[in-house]
Amino acid sequence: MSSILIQSANVLDVEKLELLVDTDVWVLDGQIRAVGPKLPVPEGAQTLSARGLTLMPGLIDCHVHVIASHLNLTYNSQQPNVFATLRAIPIMKGMLMRGFTTVRDAGGADWNLAEATRTDLVEGPRIFAAGRALSQTGGHGDGRPRSDELETCACSTRVGALARVVDGVDNVRLAVREEIMKGANQIKIMASGGVASPNDPIHYLGYSEGEIRAIVDEAEHAGTYVMAHAYTPKAIRRAVDFGVRSIEHGNLIDADTCAFMAERGAFMVPTLITYEALANEGASLGLPPVSVAKIETVRSQGQQALELLAKAGVKMALGTDLLGDSHRHQSEELRIRAGILGAGATLQQATVNAAELLNMPGQLGVIKPGAKADLLLVQGNPLADISCLLGQGENILSIMKDGKFYKQSLPV
Repeated sequence: MSSILIQSANVLDVEKLELLVDTDVWVLDGQIRAVGPKLPVPEGAQTLSARGLTLMPGLIDCHVHVIASHLNLTYNSQQPNVFATLRAIPIMKGMLMRGFTTVRDAGGADWNLAEATRTDLVEGPRIFAAGRALSQTGGHGDGRPRSDELETCACSTRVGALARVVDGVDNVRLAVREEIMKGANQIKIMASGGVASPNDPIHYLGYSEGEIRAIVDEAEHAGTYVMAHAYTPKAIRRAVDFGVRSIEHGNLIDADTCAFMAERGAFMVPTLITYEALANEGASLGLPPVSVAKIETVRSQGQQALELLAKAGVKMALGTDLLGDSHRHQSEELRIRAGILGAGATLQQATVNAAELLNMPGQLGVIKPGAKADLLLVQGNPLADISCLLGQGENILSIMKDGKFYKQSLPV
């Protein structure tokens, strides 16, 4: 068993938003066993002096697409399966090196990639995979071009596909069962139009009430929940009303819908950085013109939505939704949110709130006995200046996941 005592750190309590100065943390076999000042050194334990450094929980990104190596998602889904898989490897490692020890994949990643990072076949974060997102014909997950003859969508058979097209109550029930059987941790649906798809304006609604309720019903039978891509108040309200637990993006939400979400206890996962990246780099990186034209529709209201959600008391978790070469901007979501909500609230969204959404409270996103040993040693105090977490992890000296160091710049 691995036993490590991290000594004299400034431990970030993300629940109380305070630093516990000169505090030790003992990690045994992948789990935090003790937290406190001047802990005795357990027999056989390695010691690591962290004096002057901030020890904080690993970050959690609740909306990623690790399989999305291209901004053009139609091209992404058409690339050979081996290429799609190999191109995901540096994307996953990059996330881990930025301090994201856990991610919730919102379409594309499956049990295989999750198991690959769990077993260290490849280096990457812990993955809560949604399998392939469910989309109605012509919805946000249907990348087929307009044509006088619709060919059968091959999206459910390609590794690079983020979604599958399925219609009808019985068929969506079967699709949920199939994704759960293949190892999905939660189910993703497309409940409105989107940016990166060709034929669905933002205001489009995805799925009928009967279909959404059937999807939610099947997910609940399996002990999990449904997350929904949705932008407009109408799309958000009906999804939450029909039982969806987590809304993704939500840029166009209004105050009344925020209040409705808060009343129902639904989560929102905003993803502001992806619109900045798409607006600045999308066209040059291969985003189709039809998608470029949609960006400003949702980008301009994203920050206002964040303020409305916070005022209404809606629980938020951090998400990024980046694609292709823009994955490198992942940590910038922290900067955007901290500028609007403050560093403390932002850190909670990337830790304890995210852990609650993942149904892992007390196990992820905190430094306390019984939690998984996902830890970052940081130069700087992110409560005072969140910029120490930005970039590609340059100020993160040590990264531990499940008690194992994946980056270690300090002597042990």
